[in-house]
Amino acid sequence: MEILLNSKAVSNKYFYPRYSNLENSYYIESGNNKLACYYHKIEHPKKTIIHFHGNGEVVSDYIGSFVEKIEALGCSILLAEYRSYGLSSGDSPSLIDMLDDIENIIKSIDVPLEEIVLFGRSVGSIYALHGAYLFPNISGLVIESGIADVASRIIRFVKKSRTDIIEQMRDEGREYFDHEEKIKSFQGQTLIMHTLYDSLVSVSNAHRLYRWANEPKKLELFLNGDHNSIFHVNKEEYWKVLGEFIDGL
Repeated sequence: MEILLNSKAVSNKYFYPRYSNLENSYYIESGNNKLACYYHKIEHPKKTIIHFHGNGEVVSDYIGSFVEKIEALGCSILLAEYRSYGLSSGDSPSLIDMLDDIENIIKSIDVPLEEIVLFGRSVGSIYALHGAYLFPNISGLVIESGIADVASRIIRFVKKSRTDIIEQMRDEGREYFDHEEKIKSFQGQTLIMHTLYDSLVSVSNAHRLYRWANEPKKLELFLNGDHNSIFHVNKEEYWKVLGEFIDGL
């Protein structure tokens, strides 16, 4: 039986990959693919952040002020790229197959697990949460505008009359994207950031993820901004919250 959440039809509907040139790419081999990531390493970092970006974004969008701010917090950063995004190889992204890339991405840097922070924004929360599940002793987990129920995001595109497809997708979601189980297995500290009026991914997702997470944990809800403007509208508070989280690890 075909795995629906991994199908080309779902990938074409859900993902928005785009090409982008990237100087000084940090290539990571994962299966038959080469992921064009970016690694900014500083001397004696407090932590090393592995960042998984949002759906319509690419690694190069974060090079510049974002990387500089992370360095100002005293951290190195690996900007992880997805299959077929940026300069990465791959015919197309795929929800489930891309889970296989996460272990390779985390292991590509020679950094102890207790010195690593996983950071997932939007669709990137899927892969940050999977990394936290694979390596529950990682120091910290940051989820920005994250997704609690992956299958429900896809089911929106299915006709309500196709109950067979809907049920199969729900089963696959429970098998591959049980975010309650994944975040409950994580033993480090968790920070969840969301805007109260996110029009793409409801703030209810943040509340669920926070409820499932182990202590110590923090939920930061921003009054201003939307899904794609949370960072730009709340820059000062955003960096304050993130800096305090890093310092507390």
